[in-house]
Amino acid sequence: MSTSRRTVIVAGLLLVFAALLAPTAMAQGEAVELPTEGQMALQLADMQRTMDTLWVLLAGILVFFMQAGFAYVEAGFTRAKNATNILTKNLMDFVAGTISYWAVGFAFMFGGGAASLFIGLDGFFLNKEQDPEALPIAVEYFFQLVFAATAATIVSGAMAERTKFKSYLFYSIFITGVIYPISGHWIWGGGWLAEKIGMHDFAGSTVVHSVGGWLALVGAWMLGPRIGKYDENGKPRAIPGHSLPMAALGTFILWLGWFGFNPGSTLAATVDIAHIAVTTNIAAAGGAVMAIVLAWGLYGKPDLALGLNGALAGLVGITAPCASVSPTSALLIGLICGAAMVGSVAFFDRIRIDDPVGAISVHGVCGAIGTLCVGLFAESRFGAGVGQDGLFFGGGAGLLGSQVIGVLAVLAWCLVTGFILFGAIKKIIGLRVDAQEEIEGLDITEHGAAAYNY
Repeated sequence: MSTSRRTVIVAGLLLVFAALLAPTAMAQGEAVELPTEGQMALQLADMQRTMDTLWVLLAGILVFFMQAGFAYVEAGFTRAKNATNILTKNLMDFVAGTISYWAVGFAFMFGGGAASLFIGLDGFFLNKEQDPEALPIAVEYFFQLVFAATAATIVSGAMAERTKFKSYLFYSIFITGVIYPISGHWIWGGGWLAEKIGMHDFAGSTVVHSVGGWLALVGAWMLGPRIGKYDENGKPRAIPGHSLPMAALGTFILWLGWFGFNPGSTLAATVDIAHIAVTTNIAAAGGAVMAIVLAWGLYGKPDLALGLNGALAGLVGITAPCASVSPTSALLIGLICGAAMVGSVAFFDRIRIDDPVGAISVHGVCGAIGTLCVGLFAESRFGAGVGQDGLFFGGGAGLLGSQVIGVLAVLAWCLVTGFILFGAIKKIIGLRVDAQEEIEGLDITEHGAAAYNY
């Protein structure tokens, strides 16, 4: 929705409000004084800013609720003896991330300075001058914080059931405070990928999800598989999670939260949020359908776990192009991501990278695919989107090329920083619990409290 159109609407509301008050004032013998043009413009700007702030805050609250969804999905897809451990990690990554992102992460991501094409260098501890016409810094920080916490949470699922709790705290703080904000700055903070290359990621398929997924890939590889995951011939064994109902509820909570994640990324209360909500929902449905159908055909049963991850794959994939594509394109993106997730899960199992919840496939692989889909399916007719046509709509390969560069740059960043981070933790304090602790379960050995006291 254009600024001029919003201005006309809000001005009309002010005039209606004044007209409703006028008869009351006249009945009381008071003079009615209509606002001047300048006063109306100030009131208009203030009302717009208030509406935008309320919408972004509400969207941020929805995204925060996704922490509960991640907690339930990860706990449900893992064994009962590790449920307390997973839930504690999900609590602590948000708690620790809140502090680290407030102290340094927000500044690295949205600050300026001499090196602003690569990293922000001002605004630490939210000590940043407020632009009176922009959203309040407090609501910007809160909305971006819940995205940063999402990136850290993704990693915990792929490394579940064998990671030391203290090691998890260290890498969660570092991801939220340093790794995620720097690559995020390249795309959302005025950095080189957006300004020089022209990469576009509306709500974070790469900025949030692929960063979490690629770091999860490095962490899971360095940890090694869970005890008993592969037989003596290297063939994978299924290790079922303890609660599919919990995983299903978590998936629906995440699906709900995505209506804050994607529409909230307008950072303004505009009519575009309705279109974005529709593309988000349709892509999720497409992902779930494709995953269920493929599981049915490949394995003989309509597998619920793959269906749930299929919905999440569609949601991750549509996050970058949600404002730039039609509902039909959104369905195709969901179908593509659902199929890619099923194939990716099988691939990582084959190369002995043990990911208990499918986080690498859902977030890393489908986040990259969704980002590339901007270059394929974008249409310039959607006002909140990239403003260009993708390859399939006559726009040429330029936008797709920018997306490819962005995906590869973030992949390289995560692989390098991930190896440094996890390698340092492994060398200094250790990354994995010992075999006996893993067999007994991390609930008792790490926390002294079982999730289920039978």
